[in-house]
This record gives sequence, structure tokens and C-alpha cells, in this order.
Amino acid sequence: MNTDLRPGTEFDLVRRLLARWRDRADGIGDDGVVLFGLDGGKTVISTDASVENVHFRRDWLEPREIGYRATAAALSDLAAMAASPLAILLALTIPESWKADVDAIADGIGEAAEQSGARIVGGDLSEGRDLAIVVTVIGTAERTLTRSGARVGDRVYVTGRLGGPGAAVAALTNGRRPSRDERQRFAHPIPRIREAQWLAAHGATAGTDVSDGLVADLENIAVASGHGIVLDLDRVPVMASVSSRDAAASGEEYELAITASNALDTKVFEAEFGVPLTEIGKVDDGNRGVVTFENGVEVKPPAGYVHFT
Repeated sequence: MNTDLRPGTEFDLVRRLLARWRDRADGIGDDGVVLFGLDGGKTVISTDASVENVHFRRDWLEPREIGYRATAAALSDLAAMAASPLAILLALTIPESWKADVDAIADGIGEAAEQSGARIVGGDLSEGRDLAIVVTVIGTAERTLTRSGARVGDRVYVTGRLGGPGAAVAALTNGRRPSRDERQRFAHPIPRIREAQWLAAHGATAGTDVSDGLVADLENIAVASGHGIVLDLDRVPVMASVSSRDAAASGEEYELAITASNALDTKVFEAEFGVPLTEIGKVDDGNRGVVTFENGVEVKPPAGYVHFT
């Protein structure tokens, strides 16, 4: 049973559940679980929930965007582990007030499935007070990335440019209209599936997707690996008009944060995928957790999204 989970209310609840389940639970702590022995390979399974008024608001997104985004978020967990998507199962809770939008929600789910190459193979429907989309994804991998693989001396990289979803949510929460690019990054994230497989094949040692914020998700790698991570905020790639601190705290990015024992060819990566790959830090032998520097001075790490607050 894996108890190497970072501090926080969400993970305190996970630890409580694990304490109740004891030896009836195993492999908990990564973006997905790896099952061996199915067709002689590695099968990766993950589940993700998207709940109205928790992960989105009705006036922020179109119904098609809600369906797409919920499915893309789950598929990003497969990307985090360098797995190729095979199948999707859905559990939908649909209130009466949302029934007219079911077709558009389904179109969004179908769009994400088509882009990933996965097939929708089953699920469940129920009524409820709030719209909820629970997506279970199944994939396969030759070599999986986990959060526990980082080693002292590894380099830390992140894909893409961060900060768009956080900026979009901040604008929407305050009654402002986000920029087109910020809204696009929030409403239409792209699971980095092929990118993750390239990274795994070129020496990545650990990985996760950025869902709760760069610092928070790197802390998952640090704690699971039993090492520290030094993050240079000045090197974090950002979207226009977003500060590095806000970018490092921005959640629901669905970019990849990985560690690698060797220097990765960032130019070849960007030429292949049209997405930047940026070295932003290193793994050291310090205490577990993430230490952040800005302008060469250690600063308090930016907080990401905290569940159950």
C-alpha cells in the first residue's frame, strides 16, 4: 500500500480510506493504476470526475465544451503515465435541467474520444441534482511513467505554456471576459498522449499531468520519489500577461511535468509536436517537497488548487 502522498486535506482523506481498506488496496498514488498480465502487457486504468459548480459552472462553458473537457481530463491521466488510450466508460448524472443539452455534451465526449483514438464502451446513467460526468479510461503502455521514478540529479521539464486556465477562471470568477487564448486553454485542453510516449522513450524517469498546479503536482513526484525538487520560477514557460507565480499555481493545465536523467532535445520535441518543452529545475537530495527560487532567491512556493476547502 502506497502512503507516499503529499500533505493536504484531500490526501488525508485518501490516507483514511487506505487505512480502512488496508491490504485490500494497492497501487494507489499515481495518475492511474497499472495492471500486469492482461494480454502479456501493461494495462493502465484511471477515473476522473467533473462535477457542476466544482469543476465548472454552467455560465462559463458550452455543453459540448463540458463533455469534451471532462473526457480530456481523464485521458490526461493516461498521458501522464505514457499510456495509449483504448477505451472509455462513462457514468453520467443528469439533472432534469440539463436533459436538453445531453446531445451537445455527448458530442463533446465523442470529440475527445475520437481525438485520442479510444472507443466509448459502456457506463451508467442516473438522475441527480447537479450534472456530473465520471470518466473511466483504459489504456496500454510499453513503459509507464510513475510519480516515484525521479532520482537525484534528474532534470525537471514541463510541456507547453502555463497560466491560461488559471487566468480564465480568475476572470470568469470576477465577472470579466478572459482572453480568447486563456479561455481556449481552459475550455479545450489537449491530453499530451503522443508527447508523453516520446518523453518516456527518450529517458523520462517520472511524470504527472499538471491538474492541481505545477508546484502541487511536482510535490507529488517529490514525495513519491523521496527526494526534493528545486524549481526556478523564472524559467517556467508562461502565457502572455501571466506571471510566473500565477502560472506555477494554475490548475487544470493538463500539460506534462516530468523528470529525466539526461538532457532532452527540446528543439526536436517542439518541432515534432508544436509544443515547447522547457527545463525548469532539478531533483536534489534535500527534504521531500518543492523549493522555489525567483531571481535567484528562495521564495514561498505558489499554492495550487486545494481540494475539500
